[in-house]
Amino acid sequence: MADHNHRSVLIADDEPLARERIRRLVEALPGYNVCDEAGDGEEALEKTARLAPDILLLDIRMPGTDGMEAARRMTALEAPPAVIFCTAYDHYAIQAFDVHAVAYLLKPVRREALADALNRAGRVNRVQLQALAEKQSGTDEQLAIRTHRGTELIDIRGILYCEADQKYVTIHHLRGETVTDYTLKELESTYSQHLLRIHRHTLVGVRYIRALLKQRDGQNLIDLTDQHGQLPVSRRHAAAVRQWLKEHRPG
Repeated sequence: MADHNHRSVLIADDEPLARERIRRLVEALPGYNVCDEAGDGEEALEKTARLAPDILLLDIRMPGTDGMEAARRMTALEAPPAVIFCTAYDHYAIQAFDVHAVAYLLKPVRREALADALNRAGRVNRVQLQALAEKQSGTDEQLAIRTHRGTELIDIRGILYCEADQKYVTIHHLRGETVTDYTLKELESTYSQHLLRIHRHTLVGVRYIRALLKQRDGQNLIDLTDQHGQLPVSRRHAAAVRQWLKEHRPG
C-alpha cells in the first residue's frame, strides 16, 4: 500500500545507470518515493496501469514504444500520472513536440530542476494529458467529462464560463451545464487561448466576451454576447481582463 504522505514516482528509462541516478535524486528529496522502474515504454504503460504512480519520469528516446507514444497512450487510463520527460534532446528539439507535460528535464538531470518539476507535478496533468491525446487525434476542441451518464464531450469553443463551487466546477456551455472535478486551474492552464480568468471562482469563454462594464459602485462586469448574462470581475483580475481586451479587441 502506498504511503499517502509521499507521492509515488515511476522511473522509465532504457539505461539502467540513468534510472539509478534519477532514483537516487528522487529518494533524496522529502515527500517522494520511487515505486518501481521500467526499461521501455511498454513496461512503463503496464506498470503505470498496475501501480497508478502519481508521477512518471519518462525518457523520450527508448526502443520500441518511445516516451512520446507511451505518454499518448497513458490518456486511456482512468487517472493518468503527471508526466515529466527526461531527455537528452536539446531545447530546440523539444519545441517540436506539441505535448503537454509538467516539465522537460535535460539530461543529466539536475537536482534543483528535478525538485522544481516534481513540485509542479499535480492534478493539472489529467486535463493536460487529455489535451495531448486530442492533439494527436486532431480533436483538440473537445473536452471529455466523465459524468454519471457516461462520458460527455463538450466543445471548448462552446464554453460560456466555468464556475467553481467548493469541490466541483460547473461548466456552462451552449448545450447546458456539466459538473466536473477538473479544477479551474487545470482548465485555465490547458485551454488558456479559450478561457480567461476573471475571478478566483470564474473563467470565461473568450469568444463570448462582449464588453467590460464598470458599475457605479466600482464593480466590473463581463457582459456576455447574445444575452448570455453578466459575470462579476474581481478587483484582482480587472487589470488583466482590461489588458486582454486591449490586445484582442483594439478600439
